[in-house]
Amino acid sequence: MQRDRSSVLVSTDWVAAHGRDKGVRLVEVDVDPTLYPAGHLQGAVGWNWTTDLQDQVRRDIISSEDFARLMGGSGIGPDDRVVLYGDASNWFAAYAYWLLTLYGHRQVALMDGGRQAWEAEGRPYSTETPAPAAITYPVPTADSSVRALQAEVAASLGQAALVDVRSEKEFSGEVLAPPGLSETAQRGGHIPGAVNIPWSQAVGPDGRFKPEPALRQLYASHGVRPDGPVIAYCRIGERSAHTWFVLHELLGYPDVKSYDGSWTEWGSMVGTAVKRGLES
Repeated sequence: MQRDRSSVLVSTDWVAAHGRDKGVRLVEVDVDPTLYPAGHLQGAVGWNWTTDLQDQVRRDIISSEDFARLMGGSGIGPDDRVVLYGDASNWFAAYAYWLLTLYGHRQVALMDGGRQAWEAEGRPYSTETPAPAAITYPVPTADSSVRALQAEVAASLGQAALVDVRSEKEFSGEVLAPPGLSETAQRGGHIPGAVNIPWSQAVGPDGRFKPEPALRQLYASHGVRPDGPVIAYCRIGERSAHTWFVLHELLGYPDVKSYDGSWTEWGSMVGTAVKRGLES
């Protein structure tokens, strides 16, 4: 069932008016973690995607116990509404949204446009780091319906719609990663059968999501329909979470998963099928 757009996506105006309301918690998650200490929305806590959202030993998301510690340590209770935002049109804010959804925190939204939109409107930042009182957050159970692991992706070839949301050069195998980003795979290319719909096609020049009719047309034009399973992937899972948000939360596609292992896993595994060039 499609969720009401206003419940999952809020404007900068809404955040300016309600970001400090009781029961609302602002969280910034950036590709570049140095942005938060340099200036952030007043009252927002900052999460570092490399250390707060990912396990530090094995390659995986944080455990349910670590998730509970992160939420409680940020002063967030199970009934609080978490509003996430960040740089790069909300790449890792969307990843955090996906993680909160996976662990069952339903009161969560993105600030449309993220830092880019906030700055373009000349809105203020604060350098004061909040120190919320820690609370106890119940340890949740993970919901695997929003996440695809490699074995499931391999078993879904020819059955699920695979959406590669990386750039055309990454999809073709010409490059392994966007400029300046270091996480790479052993081989370039894409999963056979995947269609290339770069995440950036879902947003406008201001970083905000395009209107619903334009988004529906974008994915329908590539044969990605709501009446079958869809798996989105990118390089390390942040851009695929962005597309998962569009398909699942904004458009109401019922069966959408993010393959967060993405190309750095698939393109490094022995024996996995890889295709190069622009053809699916």
